[in-house]
Amino acid sequence: MSQPLSVRLNDATLARLGNRAQRVRLPSRTLAQRYVEEGLRMDEHPLIRFADGPAGRRARLIGTGKDIWEIIAVVQDNDGNPAEAARYLELPLGLIQAAIAYYGAYTEEINQLIALNEQETADTHAAYLAGQAALRR
Repeated sequence: MSQPLSVRLNDATLARLGNRAQRVRLPSRTLAQRYVEEGLRMDEHPLIRFADGPAGRRARLIGTGKDIWEIIAVVQDNDGNPAEAARYLELPLGLIQAAIAYYGAYTEEINQLIALNEQETADTHAAYLAGQAALRR
């Protein structure tokens, strides 16, 4: 359940928020709510940042260009072994551990992104097979 919160912003900050909200096509209040949530998450998990992309807004591991869901999928593919995932991804173990800590806090969200990727992979493979079958006709 959400609760109202009154916040005073200076004119420059409010203008910047309004400009950004227009660019991303969101109401200013929705964008402000996102910034508060993401800011809290980044305070709790300092190696995590957020980025926009084709799949929407998602958590990323700072300095790697990798989404948290991608790292967790690799950890899972390596039987939950962070050291093996770190070797495979060629990343320091500490970064993998930071991704795992974030996953522990937001498991369902990350699991949904992993499932979405698996579905898109399956759909793409099915489309490829259908194309191959059409070529053989």
